[in-house]
Amino acid sequence: MNKRFLIDSLYAYKEHLPIKAEVGEASDLLLNIALLVLIVVVQALLIKATLWLYKRWKFSLTRFTLRKAIPLKIKDYEVLNVHKQGVLFLVIYRLLRAAIIVMQLMVSIPLMFFVFPETKKFTFTILGYIWNPVKDLFWSVVSYLPNVFKIIVLVVLTHYLVKILRYFSNEVASGHLKINGFYPDWARPTFFILRFLCYSFMFVMIWPLLPSSDSQVFQGVSVFIGVIVSLGSMSIFGNLMAGLVMTYMRPFRVGDFIRFGDVEGFVVEKTGLVTRLRTRKNLLVTIPNSTLMSAQTSNYTMSAENYGIIVHTKVTIGYDVKHDTIENLLLSAARATKHIEKRPLPFVIVTTLDDFYVEYEINAYTKHTNQLSTIYSELHQNILDAFHQSGVEIMSPHIFAHRNDLELQIPKEDMGR
Repeated sequence: MNKRFLIDSLYAYKEHLPIKAEVGEASDLLLNIALLVLIVVVQALLIKATLWLYKRWKFSLTRFTLRKAIPLKIKDYEVLNVHKQGVLFLVIYRLLRAAIIVMQLMVSIPLMFFVFPETKKFTFTILGYIWNPVKDLFWSVVSYLPNVFKIIVLVVLTHYLVKILRYFSNEVASGHLKINGFYPDWARPTFFILRFLCYSFMFVMIWPLLPSSDSQVFQGVSVFIGVIVSLGSMSIFGNLMAGLVMTYMRPFRVGDFIRFGDVEGFVVEKTGLVTRLRTRKNLLVTIPNSTLMSAQTSNYTMSAENYGIIVHTKVTIGYDVKHDTIENLLLSAARATKHIEKRPLPFVIVTTLDDFYVEYEINAYTKHTNQLSTIYSELHQNILDAFHQSGVEIMSPHIFAHRNDLELQIPKEDMGR
């Protein structure tokens, strides 16, 4: 009887075994779903807590930062004032909030896939998508550190080399250091050239150290940029070369009074691209260096310093007046003019013997090129006074006519002085 009961019990257990397995699988599924819901709820609570903490600490941290903030300046330029620092802090604070939420999702999303056996294998795939780029980026940065140190060394050495060149440039420009055959006004442009060469050499040395510098895409982009720059800078390069040539030719300096075409003025600025003149009417004229290089310029100031500028003007008088009289009157007018040099002496030349009149030209030396307009004006006034006081008319007759009862064309108050 016991044997029969044991056999029946085994058969009954065998018949109910699949039902129990199905019940176990269903309970596992419910447990997995519960875990999934729990993960979602926890993640939602974490995101909500993060946003709550962000709002709670946002204004207090901003006020604390603004109270402790100091304007960041480089020489006279204010890079970041207090307001900009506050805005920058808010941007960084938002980025930190987003980074915390992303890190939470990077943990919770793989856990969701890990709950179910069917999707457990995707967990490692997703983790690979997330962490492999981070790992690759980290090791790329680590492997690039030697090149970073090389770049830092090159930048530091170039910086101090430029500072040494600037020191010697300032010494030469101020006259404390004198080099035979090297003018002080060459110091500044020479420094700019050497500085450009130093930074160019530094760039050439750094270029191969940049990441992916040997890739075809990087090289293609660099060639494209080089072509665009070269095509767009042909006129700029021409002006730069003209400015460089004029610097070492020294046709004029800042402050000189020059003439270019129909324009006369004082040189107020010389740059690598243009030269600016201020005319006597205070008009600012900008001339490209390539244009200035291709035309003739006259430097009044340099000529006045070395030889003296000759101011000259012409009068035409009839043949009925002796030339000695005209010459004496012109010379006396020149000697009475301010800023006319005593030596060399003024002189008069007869330039034309026309059919109806004689053309005389008075010439006198001056070194005051900044007052040429005043000198010419005063010279003309003195010529008028001298001729009127001597009873000589400044006229250019073209016909011979007799005056019957006509008066002389001279102010009465000037006659007989």
